[in-house]
Amino acid sequence: MELICPAGTPSAFREAVDAGADAVYCGFRDETNARNFPGLNFSRQELRESIGYARKKNVQTFVALNTFMRAGDETLWYRAADDAAAMGVDALILADFGLMAYVAEKYPEQRLHVSVQASASNRDAIQFLIDAFGAKRVVLPRVLTVQDIARLTRQINCEVEVFAFGGLCVMAEGRCSLSSYATGKSPNMNGVCSPASHVKYRQDGKTLVSELGEYTINRFAPNEASGYPTLCKGRFEIGDTHGYAFEDPVSLDVVDHIDALKDAGVAALKIEGRQRGKAYVAEVVSSLKRALAAQPAERSALVSRLRTMSEGQRTTSGAYEKRWR
Repeated sequence: MELICPAGTPSAFREAVDAGADAVYCGFRDETNARNFPGLNFSRQELRESIGYARKKNVQTFVALNTFMRAGDETLWYRAADDAAAMGVDALILADFGLMAYVAEKYPEQRLHVSVQASASNRDAIQFLIDAFGAKRVVLPRVLTVQDIARLTRQINCEVEVFAFGGLCVMAEGRCSLSSYATGKSPNMNGVCSPASHVKYRQDGKTLVSELGEYTINRFAPNEASGYPTLCKGRFEIGDTHGYAFEDPVSLDVVDHIDALKDAGVAALKIEGRQRGKAYVAEVVSSLKRALAAQPAERSALVSRLRTMSEGQRTTSGAYEKRWR
């Protein structure tokens, strides 16, 4: 399976290439990109130089234009697709059907991957994207079991990519309203989930309180690992219980499922983390590259250190085992 690795900056891009990535995915410094955070992403010149660096090492470059176009301002997305195609990127990762149609018509030879933001998770949806836009690969949402994936790959004539490590989105990806409800900025249109400008931490006695917008997301006891305040990983009051309704503030790790995912027909494993630093990228990519080449019994030791770099210093296999509360 290919290892698809994140880069939020040119330096992280080079680290991913040098650490053994088969492909690196990144985005422009605007709202065409679902990781539209200050200080991240690529200018046109930076991307052009990064593509050249990757080619020298036989590594592919994927560009994510994975937000939804805003009516009346489609030109921003069209121009991004034009520029990326002109640079010779190996694939465009798209979510918006209108943008897919534009790329398929104007650049029929351009390889098109369906973003996880498109939330395509069944045969009919994926077959439509293949027939209508010539999609060559689909990135599946992080809500399917290994058995679900295996059934799906047998039904479609399209490569499948799944997330293997990093941040875990537990919502219907591409359809998330929680963060935009709290902050007024949409993850799916503006490219900002839980924007840092709306995040606050404050001390309340011995308790650390995390807030998003005007909402308290979590309260952490002394010495309790604290996660970044996203609503889907907040603590909720539900009836007489207080706890994590959707998912704990932890990261995804599917190292124990590598062989099962390969047997299920998965073509590529994707690492999340374009907002993380170059040291994180280098460590995760090199460790997972070694794990893919190792025997199953050796893998846990190879990636054990990565768990300390994860959110809350803990990991989960998420929906791959689907142990819902």
